[in-house]
Amino acid sequence: MLRAEHLNVSYGRVQVLWDVSFNLEKNEIVTILGYNGAGKSTLLNTLVGLNRCHPGGKIVFNGTEIQNSSPHEIVDLGLALAPEGRRLFLLMDVKTNLELGAYTKRGRERINESLDFVYKLFPVLKERRNQICRTLSGGEQQMVNIGRALMSRPDLLILDEPSFGLSPLMVQRIFETVLELNKQGLTIIVVEQRAVDALRVSDRAYVLSEGRVVLEGATSDVTNDERIRKAYLGL
Repeated sequence: MLRAEHLNVSYGRVQVLWDVSFNLEKNEIVTILGYNGAGKSTLLNTLVGLNRCHPGGKIVFNGTEIQNSSPHEIVDLGLALAPEGRRLFLLMDVKTNLELGAYTKRGRERINESLDFVYKLFPVLKERRNQICRTLSGGEQQMVNIGRALMSRPDLLILDEPSFGLSPLMVQRIFETVLELNKQGLTIIVVEQRAVDALRVSDRAYVLSEGRVVLEGATSDVTNDERIRKAYLGL
């Protein structure tokens, strides 16, 4: 479904990603691990068209090269990002924030159906649909963030640090939602620092360090790697 090859990305004279390659098959959940500054957000922003890779890099999504496409075009192809920090319109209500995710053609055509889907996935959002987003809890705001991304009817959903700032109970709820969405056919990339929670729901994982892929493989292999057990799992 998604293939990235030889991605090199810089901010000015500072190179952040170095020859990063990875692939994602349909219906997989793949986790990307790495500490702050490892290049995770840069990689995601490159996938969704917010950054440009150096010439020679390639990103293929559902058979279409997208490394030179705009973010709007990429969302319209079926790739959606729920960003780190949520980035909601805090002075707008829940329903309006959700509807703003349906700005693409594929989203507008099924907006009511999509709202029903999000409300079924997160019933509390239906109860709070007329509530201003800044008055929501952190967990409820994360639900809006994920729901807004789903409103574009994506084939591939990218979740950037979905557990950030949430209680352990809400983290569990978010990762249960990840599994539920995957069972319904959605392919998912999870970028996380909470390795234990992310690896528990993943099929495969990649580990970034200083802008390079230093480890990749099935979740069981990554989990059993001594470096990962010490660095991320506390074992």
